[in-house]
Amino acid sequence: MAWRFRKSVKIIPSVRLNFSSKGVSTSIGVRGAGINFSSRGIYGYASIPGTGFSYRERLDNPNAVPSPYLPEEYVPPVPAPYTSDLPDNIISVDVQQITSQDMQGIKDLILSTHEQRNSIAKSIREVRMASLGSKFKLACSYAFLIGFFNKKLPGGLKVDIASQKEILEALKEQEKNSFVKLEVEFDPVIQAKFDRMQNAFKAMAASHKIWDMTAAYHNDRKVTRSAASTTVTRKRTYIGLRAIPDIMADHEPFFFKNINGADLFFYPSFMIAYSSREKLAVVGYDELQFLFSPTRFVETESVPGDSKIIEYTWAKVNKNGSRDKRFKGNYQIPIVRYGNIELRSDTGLNEQYEFSNYEATQEFASAFQDYQKTIISLKALKTA
Repeated sequence: MAWRFRKSVKIIPSVRLNFSSKGVSTSIGVRGAGINFSSRGIYGYASIPGTGFSYRERLDNPNAVPSPYLPEEYVPPVPAPYTSDLPDNIISVDVQQITSQDMQGIKDLILSTHEQRNSIAKSIREVRMASLGSKFKLACSYAFLIGFFNKKLPGGLKVDIASQKEILEALKEQEKNSFVKLEVEFDPVIQAKFDRMQNAFKAMAASHKIWDMTAAYHNDRKVTRSAASTTVTRKRTYIGLRAIPDIMADHEPFFFKNINGADLFFYPSFMIAYSSREKLAVVGYDELQFLFSPTRFVETESVPGDSKIIEYTWAKVNKNGSRDKRFKGNYQIPIVRYGNIELRSDTGLNEQYEFSNYEATQEFASAFQDYQKTIISLKALKTA
C-alpha cells in the first residue's frame, strides 16, 4: 500500500481595511465569514457562497459609552519641552506590553499565522525525510537488497515516492499562501493624503545621515563649558520600505531600524513594533503620539551635505555663549539644524530619531500628522 500523509491546516483570514468619507472599516475573516469593525458597531457575519443564505449579528453593545480615546476631532499632541530631568535612556518597554487594546486581534492573527507556517515547514521536513528514505530503499532494492527492508517490492516504493512528491508540492503551496493578507481600499481624498505621506517618506529616507537617539540627559554647562544644554547618545541607522515576514500587504510599510529595541513598521492604520516572529506589538494610530521638532545640534562630527549650518559656537564657551579664552586652542563648532521625530504611546512606546535633512523630515511629519488626523477622525465618526 502506498505511503499516506494527512495534515490539517487552518485557513488564515485576510485583514481588509476600507477608508472612506463614511469612516474606517476593518474586517478580519475568510471568504463567507468574519468580523467587521466600523463606526456602526462590531458585527459577526457568515454566508454560504452560491446559496443566498446569510447571517449577521451585532456583537458589541450599541448602548455602550464610546471609548474615550476616540475623539471626534483629533489634535496632534504638542511636544513637551526639554527639561533638566530628561531620561537617561530613550527606549520602549518590553515589546510584549505595547499592543493597543483594540489591536490585539490583529496581533493574534499574525502570531497564529507564524505558528501555521512553522507547522507546515515541519511537515515539509518530515515528508522530505520520508521521501529520501523511500528513494534509498528503492536504490537498494535494485541492488537485490529487498529483504533488508521488509521485502517491499520496488513498485510499491515508486508509488510511495510519487505520493510523497504530491504531498510535498501541496504543502509547499500551503506554505506559499500562509500569510496575513492585508487589503487596503482608499477613497480618492484619503488616497491623495497617503500618496503624499509615502512620497515624503521616500525623500526623508534619502537623508545623508539618520540617527537613532538612544539616550539624552541634561548637561551642566558650568562644568563642561559647552554650548549644548543636552548631551545625547546617538547611533547611525536607516529607514526604508520593508515587509514583515508572515504579512502580505498592498503597500509595503515604512520601516525604521531600531538600534536598541524592536524595529518599527508603519501600515495604513497601525504601527507594528517587531522584535521577532514571536515578539511583536501592534499600536493603533489613535494611540500613537507622533511628535516633530527642529533640533539645534552642536555638531562635533562632519556636517552632512543635506544639512544647514545655522550658526557657530566654540568648543568651550562662557555663560553668555562667547568664547572662553582660558582654554588654549579653543576652536569653532557648527550648530546644525536637524529634524527630530519622537514616537510614543501610553502603553510604553518611546523612540526618537534624528534626520540630517530637516526640510524632508518636516514635510514627512506634516504629511503623516495630516493623514493620522484624517484616519482617527474617520474612526471616531458617528453615523446615524
